[in-house]
Amino acid sequence: MPRFPVHTVDDAPTAARPALQQMKDRLGAVLNIHGEMAHAPAVIGMYTAMGHAIARHGTFDPPTREAIALAVANQNGCGYCQSAHTLSARRAGLSLGQTIAIRDGHVDFDGKLDALLAVAREIAAAVGDVSDQTYRRALAAGWTEPELAELFAHVATNMFTNYFNHYARTDLDIPAAPGVTVEAS
Repeated sequence: MPRFPVHTVDDAPTAARPALQQMKDRLGAVLNIHGEMAHAPAVIGMYTAMGHAIARHGTFDPPTREAIALAVANQNGCGYCQSAHTLSARRAGLSLGQTIAIRDGHVDFDGKLDALLAVAREIAAAVGDVSDQTYRRALAAGWTEPELAELFAHVATNMFTNYFNHYARTDLDIPAAPGVTVEAS
């Protein structure tokens, strides 16, 4: 059972309403995760601030951003985020097979992306510690040091939502991604 209520724009705490309305306008609905985040204005405020920073300063294209989100969600076992980002990745141009390959860690269709996602997975799995070998592989694949620094912002933002979903016990309100088991709360 979810730990927090799923707020609508009308019943959310006043300070959370503008952010929740923006998400509803962008997505066409209030997703459970966002409605729960709105229960504490600091949570939804932090989430939207991270998103705004990436939107304003980030350099990765939408398929790369979604691939990062899928890899991190898989690493963290977040069925909600794997499902949400499978949908987003499909809209960004990745095939269903590619989304599954990314989640499974077998990105044989793009060696450069595979090298970046290896760094993302290590950041998520090893509390930020990435081996020199993995880092050098990403550089050799063509990623720049500024891009690898930016990657950390994407990983941290995705870990924030992954961990929040685990903590809040968010119920899935979108189609489950193929092959992803979402635990009932």
